[in-house]
Amino acid sequence: MPAAPKATAPQETGTDGFHEPRREDCPWCGSRRLRTRLRAPDVRQRGRRGPGTFVVDECRDCAHAFQNPRLTAEGLAFYHRDLPEAPHPVPPRRHRAAARAMLPFPEPESWLDVGTGAGAFPAAAKRYFPYTAFDGVDTTRRVQKARASGHVEEAHRGSLTDREIVNRLRARYDVVSMFHHLEHTPDPREELRVALTALRPGGHLLIEVPDPHCAFGTLLGKWWPWYAQPRHLHLMPLANLVAELESRHCVIVATDRRAPHIPYDLTGALTLALTRALPPRRTPLLRATAPFLAAATALDHTLAPVLRRTRFANTYRIIARRDTSA
Repeated sequence: MPAAPKATAPQETGTDGFHEPRREDCPWCGSRRLRTRLRAPDVRQRGRRGPGTFVVDECRDCAHAFQNPRLTAEGLAFYHRDLPEAPHPVPPRRHRAAARAMLPFPEPESWLDVGTGAGAFPAAAKRYFPYTAFDGVDTTRRVQKARASGHVEEAHRGSLTDREIVNRLRARYDVVSMFHHLEHTPDPREELRVALTALRPGGHLLIEVPDPHCAFGTLLGKWWPWYAQPRHLHLMPLANLVAELESRHCVIVATDRRAPHIPYDLTGALTLALTRALPPRRTPLLRATAPFLAAATALDHTLAPVLRRTRFANTYRIIARRDTSA
């Protein structure tokens, strides 16, 4: 596999090497009717370490939102290099809820989890699918830890679209899952295409991604945690992903905006604002803000049963079946 690009500080190279040329058309539908949806610094790292402002444009025709200009591979490596490998651990109950979404379908013999990290999802899903063989793909070394811990049987380190991985995984799986993965990929369409080649005919693709139509995106602006600039490259409306999958000979079995909602919008926004506002050596100040973060977390969870039924739901799920004749 090719080596990852070296993450050189922008002060050493200038910002040109960190951005691709700006697009004048939508990467999803080709329309040139774009509008600027967001301008934001890297609020998570307090904007100290790289090109100052990132732009999210939205297509007026298909509503696809995307980073424009997009970071290069080197730029992405730079912005990921100092992040914790698991910055937001997902509670096991969320993984279990996602796994239960597949219970109405025949028990799979084999399941590939894309972007699996340390294998937390396969570990939780085995509670419902004890006879399923889980494998994982991830670009970090955490996937090797997943294999060592027994959470996955095979660990594939790299991108799903790497040629070696594509050839190795072709038509091997009854289920391929992608949880909050597509928004990080340079080409979500190519990622979907390859995921479908890993499925056997009749197999299921399980996807969860942030919903760009979430009202919190408008209300919170740059503090909305699911913008996650500069790491989220695409925000795809449900209708666009459904149409893409149907064009690739898939049957949409289920869509859901309620169950996948993550009660984190207010907590995430406050966390980002505090990270941005507080000085670098801020441990005592962070301790002082703990009650406010606890209150935001309580409010997120209290409101979740109502919000998940409205435009404030922040995540959607798609289950698609690959056509047996495809």
